Amino acid sequence: DAVADNLLNQNFNPVAPNQVWAGDVTYLRTGEGWMYLAIVMDLYSRRIVGWHIDKRMTTDLVSKAMMKAYNL
Repeated sequence: DAVADNLLNQNFNPVAPNQVWAGDVTYLRTGEGWMYLAIVMDLYSRRIVGWHIDKRMTTDLVSKAMMKAYNL
């Protein structure tokens, strides 16, 4: 399946850090052309815990953002 199960069931209010992370990918115009930014946010603290920027939107872009969050 390309769609993951809904494990949160719309419960976006964790009671401790690092219980729930959310992510997004957006694009930005830069002097080098379009760049893609992937972020990982801890929903408890609302802080960005991982991010990565690249010229291409690939699974590697998201994987690197997740690894930065995990290694924090």
